[in-house]
Amino acid sequence: MSKLKLIFGYIICPLLLLSGCKVEYSFTGTTLDYNVTKTFSVANFFNDSGGGPANMGQNFTESLKDYFQRNTQLELVQNNGDLQFEGAITRYTLTPQATVSSRDSNLPDRAGQMRLTIAVEVNYMNLANEEEDTKKTFSFYQDYDPRTTSMLEIESTLIDTIFENIIQDIFTSTVANW
Repeated sequence: MSKLKLIFGYIICPLLLLSGCKVEYSFTGTTLDYNVTKTFSVANFFNDSGGGPANMGQNFTESLKDYFQRNTQLELVQNNGDLQFEGAITRYTLTPQATVSSRDSNLPDRAGQMRLTIAVEVNYMNLANEEEDTKKTFSFYQDYDPRTTSMLEIESTLIDTIFENIIQDIFTSTVANW
């Protein structure tokens, strides 16, 4: 009889208590209620930074759409989604991070590392919960060695990596609520 009490006390009772609880978890980490939030829309992000490739804004817009389609059950709509994203690329800068002294005193020092930094300002609106609406700037950078690789050779790879990180941060900040 005491084994029956132990089984009931340690296994069955906790299961009964938990059966009345609603636990939601998504493997993508979202906290979305798909009964309320069904769609999202992304307005074209423009490149207001004055730098970078001409198609950078369009590439960011499409990457953001693709990421949300892959990682949520939301349907992409042209306008007026339950979740709405709009904004612009506001910064595209190349800055030297380390200098290398020239062995020849007649030659100037050169950059040993260069850093590409991109910032994107995002205006996020959640029609189901206006308290989550936010306007925030997301920024990320990548370094490269200009002595071994030219910016023309590596620019698209750097931009793709930076965009991946910024989009993950946007996702986490908006629908994952971390």
